[in-house]
Amino acid sequence: MREIIVRTISGILYILVVIFSMYTSRELFIALFFILGVLVLREFLKLVHLKSYVAYLLLGAGLYFLSYDIIAIQAVHLYLILSCFVCLFLFKDLLWTKKIPMFEKKKYITTIFYIISGFVFLTLIPFSEGYFMPEIIVGIFTLIWANDTFAYIVGKSIGKHKLYERISPKKTIEGFLGGVVGALIAGFVVFKLTGIYNLYIWFILALIGSIFGTIGDLIQSKFKRQAGVKDSGMLMPGHGGLYDRLDSVIYTSPFIYAFLEIINYVS
Repeated sequence: MREIIVRTISGILYILVVIFSMYTSRELFIALFFILGVLVLREFLKLVHLKSYVAYLLLGAGLYFLSYDIIAIQAVHLYLILSCFVCLFLFKDLLWTKKIPMFEKKKYITTIFYIISGFVFLTLIPFSEGYFMPEIIVGIFTLIWANDTFAYIVGKSIGKHKLYERISPKKTIEGFLGGVVGALIAGFVVFKLTGIYNLYIWFILALIGSIFGTIGDLIQSKFKRQAGVKDSGMLMPGHGGLYDRLDSVIYTSPFIYAFLEIINYVS
């Protein structure tokens, strides 16, 4: 019970800070995600044993030139394709390799097209309609939060069948399905409250958030196992590090942005 209370309090504080920034200004919104990106990047670099100040410069450059003052939409789309490819390659390594090779090579590729891209596309999602709509990113965070929360509660209560025990012993199939249901419910609520997009779009976004969010969480768990640590950090009580809290949405954001771009193109 104490663990649930601590997780809930720290999670609510985190959500309140994010929502506050979203409803102030575009500049504050991007500035907050730059700060979050720096903190997550710091934890990630430590996790993979990479010392680099260049990575922080690349994060700042990515957010400025690909999100705030976009140099070319073609550059964004190329970055999106490469990021989705790298994320899917990490998923392949999760399933079929004993040790993710990024601990031996390709550390910068993973940093640029997984961690940094996660924050770039998170800050692009509210502009997917051509102007700043914070309700969209609030809705996405709500879907991810609902998935994580329902998966934790259901898995803790009735979870019996392990989802991927070799990487994450506590995750269960029941918990995963509970997370999917929670995300779908959250999608319905967000649709009713915002009126943005059709209901089926929010349902698809909920499925993307649940499936890819779970994959992102498992990938991070494998990173931690290879590094021999329990948490990526101790910044958030009850959640470990900030990377522990944002791993799902970081991995998911390129796929969500890609889906929204396709929807906007088709419509």
